[in-house]
Amino acid sequence: MSDQHSFETLAIHAGNTADPLTGAVVPPIYQVSTYKQDGVGGLRGGYEYSRSANPTRTALEENLAALEGGRRGLAFASGLAAEDCLLRTLLTPGDHVVIPNDAYGGTFRLFAKVASRWGVEFSVADTSDVAAVRAAIQPRTKAIWVETPSNPLLGITDIAAIAGVARSAGARLVVDNTFASPYLQQPLALGADVVVHSTTKYMGGHSDVVGGALIVNDPELSEELAYHQNAMGAVAGPFDAWLVLRGIKTLAVRMDRHSENATKVTDLLTRHPKVTQVLYPGLPEHQGHEVAAKQMKAFGGMVSFRVAGGEEAAVEVCNRAKLFTLGESLGGVESLLEHPGRMTHASAAGSPLEVPADLVRLSVGIENGDDLLADLTQALG
Repeated sequence: MSDQHSFETLAIHAGNTADPLTGAVVPPIYQVSTYKQDGVGGLRGGYEYSRSANPTRTALEENLAALEGGRRGLAFASGLAAEDCLLRTLLTPGDHVVIPNDAYGGTFRLFAKVASRWGVEFSVADTSDVAAVRAAIQPRTKAIWVETPSNPLLGITDIAAIAGVARSAGARLVVDNTFASPYLQQPLALGADVVVHSTTKYMGGHSDVVGGALIVNDPELSEELAYHQNAMGAVAGPFDAWLVLRGIKTLAVRMDRHSENATKVTDLLTRHPKVTQVLYPGLPEHQGHEVAAKQMKAFGGMVSFRVAGGEEAAVEVCNRAKLFTLGESLGGVESLLEHPGRMTHASAAGSPLEVPADLVRLSVGIENGDDLLADLTQALG
């Protein structure tokens, strides 16, 4: 499909070719491990074993590449599986990475507890500060890792500016685009080398699948990643790939509603006497608002806020919520809330990425906005 089509059209049609056998408009779930060969080496469509390639996964990977404006997409069993493959493709022992001072706890754990044992070093920097990133670069820096918006403090990084820093240092820029989704932000067009997704979140959109993705433009890097994807084997299964592909079809309309509801929620929170700070890039007072407005179509469905009364008060807000479901993860149609310090970011405790104890993170869903506001009001007390 031509990349000249609009995002909404690509989301529905890219990779979704009608089945040539039956004309089915939805790609089949090829729940298969191996494929009949027409003589030794006579592969049909290049398929020989589903770890190496599977038609359902291929459809998803083509769709992902189209949506991010990339040359190639690669689908994995989880976001962390995608990150692990990327690290082991880009890096060798002794290499160095600059990571953000606000990032998903699982990403920090991967660097601090897994990659570090392999000899990969990292430094922490405020990636919203270009000078801080530049100062953190070392002679063996091979990658700069960015989340924007970041998890859970909703920090914003100027992707184009950091891409310039990375090029000057001979490093790759990796952007975790999970919070924004390609509908709101396309990092490759802004100079990033690799886009990372947990497709579990907004791409799948229904809290019913776990997956991850990498999207790149560089042909050589895409081949290296594909080799490691096959060699390491943490690929997306066909049913999981099918679920993500189905979820993506409504990504645009869902992200519009997520953003709309999040704006209503922030309006309530900024006026509530028990809330001391609201973190949302759509607020004009947000430090990264101007950059976010420049590189994002809208500001997304993730909102964090700090509660007067400290950690116990924040935990009580989480416990009192009824419509907002207390749970980890994000990006589903239903609204979720959590206490990052005790939940998703517990692994960052005691590190430079430790989050405030009074912080509550919301994944604002697509329910009726007034119902969400009523639930937050009663939860805050």
